[in-house]
Amino acid sequence: MINGNTDIIAHIGYPTHSFKSPMIYNPYFEDAGINAVVVPMGCKPDNYAAFLKAVFTLENIKGALITMPHKVTTVALLDEVTAAVRVAGACNAVKRLPDGRLVGDMFDGAGFVRGVQRKGFDLTGKRALVVGTGGVGCAIAASLAGAGIAAISLFDVNTAGCEALAKRLKDNHPQIEVRTGSSDPAQHDLVVNATPMGMNEGDPLPMDVSRLSPDTFVGEVVMKDETTAFLAAAQARGCRTQVGTDMLYEQIPAYLDYFGLPTTTAEVLRRLAKLSD
Repeated sequence: MINGNTDIIAHIGYPTHSFKSPMIYNPYFEDAGINAVVVPMGCKPDNYAAFLKAVFTLENIKGALITMPHKVTTVALLDEVTAAVRVAGACNAVKRLPDGRLVGDMFDGAGFVRGVQRKGFDLTGKRALVVGTGGVGCAIAASLAGAGIAAISLFDVNTAGCEALAKRLKDNHPQIEVRTGSSDPAQHDLVVNATPMGMNEGDPLPMDVSRLSPDTFVGEVVMKDETTAFLAAAQARGCRTQVGTDMLYEQIPAYLDYFGLPTTTAEVLRRLAKLSD
């Protein structure tokens, strides 16, 4: 039963945002007997700064999941952020420390990286290509940098945003070789499609898949359980792949650990989730 001692995770987004996370977290909490609940909270941008501060005056708040359009705004509202937040330029997890300070991290990219690693792919010293440097592409690049890669290539038709991400990577991870301007997947160990391109059969693909080596690991961010046209083309080349929803389910155990709650596995979360088709 929910009461004043129930740990609350606030899921803060725009009022019209589709809040899927309660239907993943809450069935797990119920199944595991954890006295916690994720509560969706819609907030317009003009009210967000004051609302975030007010949420963290609650005695039983464990943290907040932040969704668009508030991820970028959140960064300036916190007392401390991680390197992943600085590189991504956005934050999607906030918690309060015992001394009252609000700190934040970014787990969108962590979900992608955890999925790749759990599939047995060691990122240490590898060369990665990220095509698409919007919000999710920035987050994945930030997490890849924190996972020990040696080099990263970035490409986006928005060259200004791509170059800005490259600069943030160089500033926070000077040991990593950073390149921009090409979507050629050749000579890369890991390739990430962080665009909507290649979702369906007949769509333009985000890169020339004929340039993919069979040894390359290829990942997708489009939130579909099934294989996209892009991943199918990569599989035809002999590549190992990761579907977009793996990123969603893999980041939740990291969130739980960050908020100090008992964690679990992506497999358990998939089995218990009550998402509608």
